Amino acid sequence: MQIQTPDWVKHAVFYQIFPDRFAKTKHPHKRLLKDTRWEDWHEIPTLQGYKGGDLWGVMEQLDYLQDVGINAIYFTPIFQSASNHRYHTHDYYQVDPMLGGNGAFRELLEAAHERDIKVVLDGVFNHSSRGFFFFHDVLENGPHSPWVDWFKIEGWPLSAYDGNFPANYEGWDGNRALPVFNHENPEVREYIMEIAEYWIKFGVDGWRLDVPFEIKAQGFWQEFRDRVKAINPEAYIVGEVWGDSREWLDGTQFDGVMNYLFAAPTIAFAAGDRVDIDQVKDRSYHPYPPLFAPEYAEKIQQLLDFYPWDIQLTQLNLLASHDTARLLSIAGGDKESVELATLLLLTYPGAPSIYYGDEVGLPGKLDPDSRRGFPMEAHWERDVLDYHKQLIALRHQYPALRTGDYKVLFAEGTVYVFARTLGDEEIIVAVNVGTAPAEDVRVEAALKSKPSKFLYGTAEVSWSVEGESKLQLNLPSRSGCILG
Repeated sequence: MQIQTPDWVKHAVFYQIFPDRFAKTKHPHKRLLKDTRWEDWHEIPTLQGYKGGDLWGVMEQLDYLQDVGINAIYFTPIFQSASNHRYHTHDYYQVDPMLGGNGAFRELLEAAHERDIKVVLDGVFNHSSRGFFFFHDVLENGPHSPWVDWFKIEGWPLSAYDGNFPANYEGWDGNRALPVFNHENPEVREYIMEIAEYWIKFGVDGWRLDVPFEIKAQGFWQEFRDRVKAINPEAYIVGEVWGDSREWLDGTQFDGVMNYLFAAPTIAFAAGDRVDIDQVKDRSYHPYPPLFAPEYAEKIQQLLDFYPWDIQLTQLNLLASHDTARLLSIAGGDKESVELATLLLLTYPGAPSIYYGDEVGLPGKLDPDSRRGFPMEAHWERDVLDYHKQLIALRHQYPALRTGDYKVLFAEGTVYVFARTLGDEEIIVAVNVGTAPAEDVRVEAALKSKPSKFLYGTAEVSWSVEGESKLQLNLPSRSGCILG
């Protein structure tokens, strides 16, 4: 079977936005709650508080995103809910009024598309919430509700709020706030398919699927793909799967997954023993223990061997998300670790994803700290923004960094060197994560050309030809470079 994935994703640089925390409009669009006393924007967030970010605010920042080089946005959930993260869906057809409602989203979508920025929404289809109309009807009418079979009811009476009694229905991860859908019910299945179709027809460019591995109904995701792609063959379908995803990446279900299998070894290599274990333990990925270059190369090669190349090119690669601590905090504040990991991210096959604020040096430990308000410009780390913009621009400029072959050239000690090659275009990326003084590295590379122009970073470089080309690098500690 020939695997078909959306071509635009191979050239995308994503920006993940948590809508309550990215931007609050400067203009009086809001009619609902416009005078509400939100949590202070710049204080550490609480688990349940709102800071008042909205979609008009995002719209006002599109020029900024475009200047950074972003050409795709992934929004965490935007539908009506009673939680700041909106994973507790009340109504799948209504954008939350606090964000501006369907009208603001339509304006934003049109403004983004005018700038050739794609928009992907978060689909929470494994479970809904206690406030979801169909479940609320069950709470009101018990076994007489016509929606009883939409959920996994285990007994009566239901106890949706009082933990002193059994919930008597299945909630995701044991959370009674999140009643799980019965996906074996054809009506539930059809309802979810119609939601997916509705928003694709509305104009969104794809779906990021929350905990899709929890949905066991046979053929569910195959049907989801068929129905979404029938409307827009270029729609992107990306699953939140943290581990080996081969069963979902066979070409009949998802175009990619959130690639935590890239994030974990990349952080372990770039940050090494700086990793704050309290920020990563008990998580679904393992950016520890520290890795040396040969171990990192082995894990990257294994990952490259996992999936067909067309799938590799549409993976959603990341270093942090709303479900993790931010990399700066994971690395104990070590800025070089973040820069080196970002260099590896933006030169790897697949679509890189920047978590809002990471590009200006925003710290944040585990939730809710990782969901801070986007900082005022006076508090931006300008050097961090500069290297993000520089690396993103290089990715856009050189096709080899997007769709070229990936070949490890050297991996010894703390030094890792690889090439991205597409036709006659050859790019070499070298990273030294060690703390020792600069060291000479000799790399035997069978390349058509001898890249020697520094596109990023600095090192001492020379080429000699003895049969095959040999590259000699003198790469300073805690640094990386790109040759073209």
